Amino acid sequence: MAKQEFVVTPWEVKGKIDYSKLIKEFGTAPLTPELLKRIQKHTGELHYMLKRGIFFSHRDLNWLLDEYEKGNKFFLYTGRGPSGKMHIGHLVPFIFTKWLQDKFGVELWIQFTDDEKFLFSKDPEAKLETYTGYALENALDVIAAGFDHKKTHFLLDSKPEHAGIMYREAIKVAKRLTASTAKAAFGFEDSFNVGEFFYTSMQAVPAFLPSVLKGKNIPCLIPLGVDQDPHFRVSRDILPKLGFYKPALLHGKLIAGLLEGGKMSASIPHSAIWLTDTEKEVREKITKHAFSGGRDTLEEHRKYGGNPDADASFQWLYSFFEPDDKKIQKIYADYKSGKMLTKELKEIFIEKVVAFLKKHQAAREKARNQLDKFMYRG
Repeated sequence: MAKQEFVVTPWEVKGKIDYSKLIKEFGTAPLTPELLKRIQKHTGELHYMLKRGIFFSHRDLNWLLDEYEKGNKFFLYTGRGPSGKMHIGHLVPFIFTKWLQDKFGVELWIQFTDDEKFLFSKDPEAKLETYTGYALENALDVIAAGFDHKKTHFLLDSKPEHAGIMYREAIKVAKRLTASTAKAAFGFEDSFNVGEFFYTSMQAVPAFLPSVLKGKNIPCLIPLGVDQDPHFRVSRDILPKLGFYKPALLHGKLIAGLLEGGKMSASIPHSAIWLTDTEKEVREKITKHAFSGGRDTLEEHRKYGGNPDADASFQWLYSFFEPDDKKIQKIYADYKSGKMLTKELKEIFIEKVVAFLKKHQAAREKARNQLDKFMYRG
């Protein structure tokens, strides 16, 4: 067997990801220009994350749009695994999901999986309450993204009221999920605890819970990081056997961290910009640690230009912080030609991040009084 160049699972991401290969490996479909035009027909414009391929792959999106055009309105479902505080990379799917909710005017369900993080923790002394606390803090960051509480419902897996309605449905999924399937899909071994085997049954539930609650089949669209696809490959096989639609999926790329060739990670110092970072912390991280695509000397940079495709600051502007296509094209051209220096590019990035975090942190504080409005009450 050929050595894997990269690894993408719900719990581990390693190496430089070739997304074309990943599409083939996972058996998904690329977002084609024709499909993007079909989305634009309903939204009036395309989100820059679609135009730039940040969301790049799907499952059954054409079917979902068929249903939508018949008048069978879909709902959105996404989630957050609360392992600690959130960084900017964690917020990317939520920003895009909000755009989808606004453009299509649909309901959104967000699952906070404190049970997952507890079950998969390698710390034998781990406490569920720790992850529940993380979930409630993360929920503030999600609210700060600007969601409408009238159309947005939070599910906290360990919350008794939510656990009750989800467990009844999860055991129906679990009855159809064999240990051999879980091993094949997730790489589980016999040493894994039984909760780890069961967990994906809980993650499947919000994909059909609104159908259960309303007593009719409602299509579901899940915007998610592509690393979470294995959970829904499994659930998509099981849900039709329970009488529900397969959820459609929209896959997002895994946004790189500040350091060369890696993702944002709590375990790697300086790789991430946290949503609670101060201006001083942001400036220090980007100035000292953001990987540069510039040349070794000023003279070489002016003569040969930089490499924006390898530069962390540019990649973050492209993926998240500069939605204006003309501006991002100019930054790319100026840096590639050597007209713009790494220091100048980093300063643009710093200013964008500081402005974003100032607004986000203010909204986050206001969210403390709004949390109850988002929690599903039945």
